[in-house]
Amino acid sequence: MYQRILVPVDGSDSSKRGLDEALKIALELGSKIRLLHVVDDASLAMPVGAFAVNMSELLASLAEAGERILAEAKRIAQARGVVVETATRHCSAGRVCDVIVQEAAEWPSDLIVIGTHGRRGAGRFFLGSDAEQVLRVSPAPVLLVRDAGTSR
Repeated sequence: MYQRILVPVDGSDSSKRGLDEALKIALELGSKIRLLHVVDDASLAMPVGAFAVNMSELLASLAEAGERILAEAKRIAQARGVVVETATRHCSAGRVCDVIVQEAAEWPSDLIVIGTHGRRGAGRFFLGSDAEQVLRVSPAPVLLVRDAGTSR
C-alpha cells in the first residue's frame, strides 16, 4: 500500500510530529521513508545592499542547518528500524510546497506525511500554508499531522 513515504522535515515541532507518524506507518507496513529538507533560498531575497551580509555564507549556513536537521531525523528513523534516505532541495524561486510536490512525483511517493501548525483565520491567510498547498496539488495521498499545541 504505502511503500514509499515522503516526509518533509524542517526541525519544527510539527515536523517532528509528522516524522513520528510516518515512522509508525513505515514500521507497520514495512515502508521506506525519504526525508526531504527544502532550503528556502528565496526567503532571503532582499534589495541589494539592504544588509551587509555575505549571501553565499548565509545560504551555506542554511544548507548546513538543513543537513543537521536531516541527520537527526535519519538517526531517529534508523533507531526505530526504518529504512530511510535523505534529500535536500533548494527553492530559489517559487514556493516550498511546489518543491515538495515535485519531489513526491519524481521519487515517486505513495504517501506524503507532513506536519502542520494548524493555523486558522488571519494567521493562515497571511502566513500561508505549505502543508495546505501540498494537500491541494499532491500526486499522492497526504497525511497532515497537527502540531500538539493546536486546539481541536
